[in-house]
Amino acid sequence: MPPTRLPELDRETERRLAAGLFNEVWRLLDLPKRRPEQNDEMLHAAHASRYHWGNVGEPVTLARGEWLCSRVYAVLGRPEPAIWHARRCLELLEEFGGAEDWDEAAACEGLARAYSVAGDRRERDAWFDRARTALKSIAKPDDRQPIEEDLKTIK
Repeated sequence: MPPTRLPELDRETERRLAAGLFNEVWRLLDLPKRRPEQNDEMLHAAHASRYHWGNVGEPVTLARGEWLCSRVYAVLGRPEPAIWHARRCLELLEEFGGAEDWDEAAACEGLARAYSVAGDRRERDAWFDRARTALKSIAKPDDRQPIEEDLKTIK
């Protein structure tokens, strides 16, 4: 077997890198206006974060990384990869479990957003309704509120 070409990182460094990249994506998402190179950085950082979580994270962090990739693609107006990553998020949650009570609602929100970008109203509405149903099982209002706010932004 050929040796890996990637440098080895200790688990804590790689975990910090994954989390830092995740947070950088949110910083870029929150900008009121992004330059094209910032959109590129945001997209690559989302994938890099997901990659590093794949090395050191739990299945739920992999799902959340897929959700983040979906969100970035939706923001960039790219429906096909947005749908793919949102579906992958939900698949990972269903396959591995161990999620928080808000993860399913977030995954459904991601699918509703992705289908909205695709212009598929039927699928958008179905996933929007599923997200609203999943919101009912979230115990803490502080966990429920961000997803409710995200749903309000879906057209």
